[in-house]
Amino acid sequence: MKVRVLRLDKRLPLPKYMSNGASGIDLYASIKEPIKINPGDFKLIPTGIKISIPEGFEAQIRPRSGLAVKFGVTVLNTPGTIDSDYRGEVKIILINFGKEIFKVERGMRVAQMVFMKVEKITFDEVEDEIMLDITKRNSGGFGHTGI
Repeated sequence: MKVRVLRLDKRLPLPKYMSNGASGIDLYASIKEPIKINPGDFKLIPTGIKISIPEGFEAQIRPRSGLAVKFGVTVLNTPGTIDSDYRGEVKIILINFGKEIFKVERGMRVAQMVFMKVEKITFDEVEDEIMLDITKRNSGGFGHTGI
């Protein structure tokens, strides 16, 4: 699948897969000055790109495991969704769960983007709970299978 991209910051490379088996495309921080994220704080980080996602697909923004395990830094709204009709700049909400200040540098790989097919649904409203499919789990929720 081809996705059109407008690079707002020509000095940064286009997002790319970092290995042949990678599912996510790494996104770069398109910032002029370093941004410090204090422990417990979050910041919006621009990537310097706009994309045109084909209808029927979405882009999901996901954390980079290296930032999470080494620094406690992750994407706040994981996964973040970019809808097919959004044409603004892709931005990442990074949060620092670590114990030290985290410094985002220009060109740093801050997140990854995965493209997924989206299935549209319609609701078929019913009048009673008995009209929903009955399952063994049924309404068992949080922790219903034990620890």
